[in-house]
Amino acid sequence: MHQLSPSELSILLIEPSDTQRKIIIASLRAEGILNIETASGFEEARNLIQSHKPDLIASAMHYSDGDALMLLNFIRAQPGCQDIQFMLVSSECRREQLEIFRQSGVVAILPKPFSKEHLGKALNATIDLLSNDELDLSHFDVQDLRVLVVDDSRMARNVIRRTLTNLGMRQLTEASDGAEAIELMRIQMFDLVVTDYNMPSVDGLALTQFIRNESQQSHIPILMVSSEANDAHLSNVSQAGVNALCDKPFEPQLVKKILYQLLDES
Repeated sequence: MHQLSPSELSILLIEPSDTQRKIIIASLRAEGILNIETASGFEEARNLIQSHKPDLIASAMHYSDGDALMLLNFIRAQPGCQDIQFMLVSSECRREQLEIFRQSGVVAILPKPFSKEHLGKALNATIDLLSNDELDLSHFDVQDLRVLVVDDSRMARNVIRRTLTNLGMRQLTEASDGAEAIELMRIQMFDLVVTDYNMPSVDGLALTQFIRNESQQSHIPILMVSSEANDAHLSNVSQAGVNALCDKPFEPQLVKKILYQLLDES
C-alpha cells in the first residue's frame, strides 16, 4: 500500500499574523511540504476549502472574523470534508480552552512557538490517518477483530474509527457512552474495547469496572483514550483494569504499537 510522503500533502494554513504565517510556512517547507495555501480568516478559508479540499488544515485559534472552533465545525458539517485533518497552532495553554479541540478529534495541538519535533509528529500522524498500514497479528486476523468504540463525541469516534480502519479493522461497533456500551456487551462479544474516559452518565472508569467485574467478557483488552491529565483519575482506571492509556489527540503509530502489545502478547 502506498505511503504518502510530506511532499504529497496539501495544507491550508489559516493565520491572521503575517509574521507568524511566514514562520509556519518556513517550518512546513523545512519538513518537505510543498503544497501550501494560506488564509487570514474564516471566510477566506471557507472559500478555499469549497474550491479545493486540503489534506490538513493548520489553524490559529482566533481570526478577525471567527475562530478555529467555528472553522472546525464548518468542516465537520460539510459533505466530503470529514476526512480533512485539523491541527491547532496556538499560544493558548489553558486546558479548559483546549479541551473541546482534544475531544473533537484534531490530529494535533501545537504550541506557539512549536519545535521541529512537534511539527514532525503532527505531520506523521496526518500521513498515518490518510494511509493504510494493516496490523499483522500472530493470533488474530485483523479483519475479523470485533472492536467496540465508545466515546460521547461523534467527531472523536470518527477519528478512532478512521485510525482503526487504516490498521485493517473492519468489524467496528460504536457506542455514544458507557451505558450504551454496557447494553451492547450484554448481547454481543468483542475482542477489543477502545473507550474515552470522560463521558456523561457512565464514564470510562465505570465501564471498565463493569467489564472486569460483571460482564462475561472480563478478560477483554481495554484501551482508554483520554485527555484527562489528573493523575488520580488515571491511577484509578489503571487499577480498575485498563490495559493501556493513550492521550488525545493520539498518534496513530502509538496506537498501532499499543495494539500489537495488547493483541499479540496474549
